[in-house]
Amino acid sequence: MSTRLDHRNPLVFDTHELGRRPGALQRLSRTVDAPKDFGIADVIGVPQGAPVELDLRLESVMEGVLVTGTARASAEGECVRCLEPLRHEVAADFQELFTYPDADDRGRTAEPVDGEEDEDRLFLEDGMFDLEPVLRDAVVLALPMQPVCRETCAGLCPDCGIRLDENPDHHHDAVDIRWAALQGLAETIQDGEKDNMGGAEVGVDEKQEK
Repeated sequence: MSTRLDHRNPLVFDTHELGRRPGALQRLSRTVDAPKDFGIADVIGVPQGAPVELDLRLESVMEGVLVTGTARASAEGECVRCLEPLRHEVAADFQELFTYPDADDRGRTAEPVDGEEDEDRLFLEDGMFDLEPVLRDAVVLALPMQPVCRETCAGLCPDCGIRLDENPDHHHDAVDIRWAALQGLAETIQDGEKDNMGGAEVGVDEKQEK
C-alpha cells in the first residue's frame, strides 16, 4: 500500500471485531460528511460536508470482507431545461469485496488470480478498509446525467429565454425566412416612395410661391 489508512477518517472501517471466520456478520449505521467533489462535475452532486447516511452489512468470507450497503444523501444541481436550482434525493446501493492481503496467517503475500490485476482489487489494510472510492462510484452512477426540476418542465423559450412554465401562452409570430428578404425590400421601396412624395410636395409649394 502506498499510504496507510487513518482510522480517524469516518469512511475508514475496522473489521477486527468481525473476525476472519467465514459467515460472520456485522451491521453498521453511520452518518458521515460528504467528501469534496462528490458527484458529477458541473452537473449535480452532494455538497461537501453534507450528511451522507450509510447502512452497511459486513460479511466475512474466505477471500476477505464482503461489504454491502446503501448510501442516502441530498444532491444539488441545476435543471438542464430551465436552469433553475434543484435538489435530488439519492439512494445508492453498492457491494464490494475487500480482499485479505496475505495468503495465510504467516503473512505471505497472496498471489493474484490469473487474469486479474491488483489495481482492480481492493485490499484490507491492518483489518481496515476505505469505503470512499466505492461510495463515490456508487453515488455517481445513481445521479441523473441530465437532471430536471420535474419531468414536465417546459424549459426556456429559445428566442427570448423566458420560462415557459410561468408563461404557458407565450409564443412568437413565426416569420418564413424565404419571405424575410422580400419584406425588407418592400419596406425599403415604401420608404423611398415616401421620400419622393415629400420632394414633390416641396416643388409644388415653390411654384405656388412664384
